[in-house]
Amino acid sequence: EVQLVESGGGLVQPGGSLRLSCAASGFTFSSYAMSWVRQAPGKGLEWVSSIHSSGGSTYYSDSVKGRFTISRDNAKNTLYLQLNSLKTEDTAMYYCAKVLAGSTGWTTGRSPLDAWGQGTLVTVSS
Repeated sequence: EVQLVESGGGLVQPGGSLRLSCAASGFTFSSYAMSWVRQAPGKGLEWVSSIHSSGGSTYYSDSVKGRFTISRDNAKNTLYLQLNSLKTEDTAMYYCAKVLAGSTGWTTGRSPLDAWGQGTLVTVSS
């Protein structure tokens, strides 16, 4: 059974930082691209970032580029998202998701995601 478990969310002041983690199990983690997606209160899903299975290529939405960093440790089956220079508009539930094998468009958030975690809440507020 595929499982994705996020952690690391919390309350942080504007300008602060957080590091989110996503522990993966039930599949060969190192064989799949992975993504982070967020949902702000009352809004739809927004793609945040994706990373190649090897970790060698990373992609970001314009809204987080230069502030967030996606990474992975395939030996630990873990995906990360470093959030820096946080803004109030970054407040959202953050989900990690597995990219459907063989799909295209994942570098821009336009690919199917076939497994999701339960999410971790990030609240940016003073």
